[in-house]
Amino acid sequence: MTTMTRTEWVLSDDVIERCAARAATYDKENRFFAEDWEELKASGYLQMAVPTEFGGLGMTLAQVGRETRRLARRSPATALATNMHVYWTGLAADLHRMGDPSLTWILEEAAAGEVFAAGHGEVGNDFPVLMAVSQAKPVAGGYEFSGHKIFGSLTPVWTRLGIHGIDTTDPAAPKIVHGFLPRDAKGYTIVETWDTLGMRATRSDDTLLDGALVPDKYIARVVPAGLAGADLFVLGIFVWAECTFGNVYLGIAERALELATAAAKRRTSVAMGGKSMAYNPMIQHDIAEMFIEIEGVTAHMDRISEDWSSGVDHGGLWPAKLVSAKYHAVESAKRVVDLAMEVSGGGGMFKGQELERLYRDVRCGGFHPASGPLVFELVGKTALGVLGEEPRWG
Repeated sequence: MTTMTRTEWVLSDDVIERCAARAATYDKENRFFAEDWEELKASGYLQMAVPTEFGGLGMTLAQVGRETRRLARRSPATALATNMHVYWTGLAADLHRMGDPSLTWILEEAAAGEVFAAGHGEVGNDFPVLMAVSQAKPVAGGYEFSGHKIFGSLTPVWTRLGIHGIDTTDPAAPKIVHGFLPRDAKGYTIVETWDTLGMRATRSDDTLLDGALVPDKYIARVVPAGLAGADLFVLGIFVWAECTFGNVYLGIAERALELATAAAKRRTSVAMGGKSMAYNPMIQHDIAEMFIEIEGVTAHMDRISEDWSSGVDHGGLWPAKLVSAKYHAVESAKRVVDLAMEVSGGGGMFKGQELERLYRDVRCGGFHPASGPLVFELVGKTALGVLGEEPRWG
C-alpha cells in the first residue's frame, strides 16, 4: 500500500497549527475542544474512514493511523477523543467491505452528522468488551442497560454512545450485548467527573445507566460472554482502538523528540566553553535513544495497520499482535517523553510549557485499555498456545 503524500492529508498544516495553539488553554481550563471540533468537522476529518460511496474519504486503518498521528503530535487530547468516533466508522467500513451489512447504518448516520463515542470503560472490569459489569436486560423492542460507564470521551457532543452489558437471563450461557445509546434516550445521567492529570480536553465524563433503553435497531451484536464472543465485530473494536490509540501516543513521542532537539540546540554549556548542549555526548546519546524508540514503534504500528488493511491472515495471533503494538507504542512514548524532559534541563517542567503537558498526557496511555497484567497474560498464553484452554484468566 502506498504511503500518503502531503497533498493527500485530510488536515492542512494551518488547521493543525490552530489546534495546537488552543491545546494549552483547553488543558488549563479543563474544557472540551469545541473550536477544534468544529474545524475537524468542516475539514472532513470525522468522515475519513467512511467509504466514498457514503460520502466519506474511504481511508484505511493504516491511512487513518498516520493522519491521527499528525494531529496527536500537536493536540493529543483532540486526536484521542475524536478517534472514539472515527474507530466506530472504521469498524463499520471494514465490515461493509467484507460483505457484512450489519453496521451499514453507522456509516449512513455518520455521513448524516451523527457522532459516535465509546462507553466501554467500567469500574471493576479488567476484561474490557469481552466481559461486562453493566447489565443488559432484554425487553420488548430492545435492551435496557444499567451500570456505571467511565472514560466516556466526547461526552459533550456524542449522539450515539457505544455501550455493552451482560445479559444473564440464562445464567449458564451469559451473553454480551453491544448497542448504541441514542442521546435522546431516557434512563441515563451524565456526571461531570473529568478532572485529571492529562488528556483533560477529552472531557471523558461518567455516564450512569439506569434502565436506559437501546432499541433493537441500535443493537449491534449479542454474543457469548468471554473469548467465545470474539467475532469479527468484537475483534474489529480492538483492531481500530489499539492501532489508533497507539498512533496517538506515537505522535506524542514524535513531538517530544522535536522539543528535545530544539532544547538541546538552544541550551549552552559553560563546561564546553559556551557551545550548544547538542555537542554533549550524553545529550546525543539521549536523543539517539529517543530516535531509535520512535523508529521501532513507527515500523510496528505501520506494519500491524497495513497487515489488517491488506487482509493478512494472522489467525489467532491477531489479539496478541494488537495489544503488543499498542503496549509498545505507549511504553516507548513514555520513555521518549521522560528522556525529553531530561534533555530539556528542567525547563520542560514549568506549567505552560508544551513538554510539561505532553509529560502528563502520555501517562494516560496505560488506561484505554489498560497496559497491565492482562496484556502479558494474553500475549504469553497466545505464544504458548494455551489461550482458551483454561476456564478463566489467572
